[in-house]
Amino acid sequence: MQPQHITAADKAPQALKGREAPKQDGGAQGDAEARQYLTFRLGGLEYALDYRNVQELRPLRALERFAADGEIISGVAVSRGVIMPIVDMRIAFAPRPPVHDPRTDVIILKLSTCVMGMVTDGVTDLVTLASGDIRPIPNLDAQASLNVDYLLGIAHAGQRRLIVVDIDKLMAIRRASDDRLDAAA
Repeated sequence: MQPQHITAADKAPQALKGREAPKQDGGAQGDAEARQYLTFRLGGLEYALDYRNVQELRPLRALERFAADGEIISGVAVSRGVIMPIVDMRIAFAPRPPVHDPRTDVIILKLSTCVMGMVTDGVTDLVTLASGDIRPIPNLDAQASLNVDYLLGIAHAGQRRLIVVDIDKLMAIRRASDDRLDAAA
């Protein structure tokens, strides 16, 4: 039996079931900067990334994977004939070790430099946000020593608070231990 193949286009209608579909044409002048964001869970928080960076969604169990020695790089996978690294964001963001379950999703990302898979606790929704809906994160300037330029702001979708991220910048972050290993080589 073939594993179920889920694309971002397939998942979006499921996530939007019972709601009005987001406008594709930008609508009125005030909506000119509105974009769709894919929302996902990590470590008890909900994040949003620009939907234009999403190539497809796949259940973790459906990917042909090969193990890796890295802690966060959980291996490589093959999707549509493309070999890509799989980054387990649950290790980087969650307070406890990840548990694989049937809801574990991999978001296949089209980044500016490559295609890569990102393991999350689960994809939750597809929302439309205008640029004015994304507010700056309070006291972020006080965290100048931290590499947080991937944080675009906070948005609300109904009662949910979303942390909006620039996925290209987030996936480009290198851990300090990786930099030390490169310097020693």
